[in-house]
Amino acid sequence: MATVELTTENFNEVVGAEGTVLIDFWASWCGPCRSFAPVFEKASEENGDITFGKVDTEAQTELAQAFGISSIPTVMAVRDGVVLYAEPGALPAPALDDLIGQVRAIDMDEVRESIKAQEEGGDA
Repeated sequence: MATVELTTENFNEVVGAEGTVLIDFWASWCGPCRSFAPVFEKASEENGDITFGKVDTEAQTELAQAFGISSIPTVMAVRDGVVLYAEPGALPAPALDDLIGQVRAIDMDEVRESIKAQEEGGDA
């Protein structure tokens, strides 16, 4: 599956949908971003069940600011509308594959219960 260019217009629709979305916050002038791009693209081709999105932080400054992106590239993993991972730094292919495996393995029912408990002021 090819990567999707995420903008303020389509971000909530794509990222808020059920399923897993991996997001690469990047900029064209960023050397590490350019070296990470083929790794991200290859992973998107190998994992057709996951949506891979890219946010150009220069063109989409609102999105970058909304997520507090201060260092690029930043990789974010969202599943069923819940942010599970967000860290700056270009990941080597094995680390990205590992992240994808970890995100797939998460029990989202437990995550939702934990979020609900935190919102209610209880301990999760």
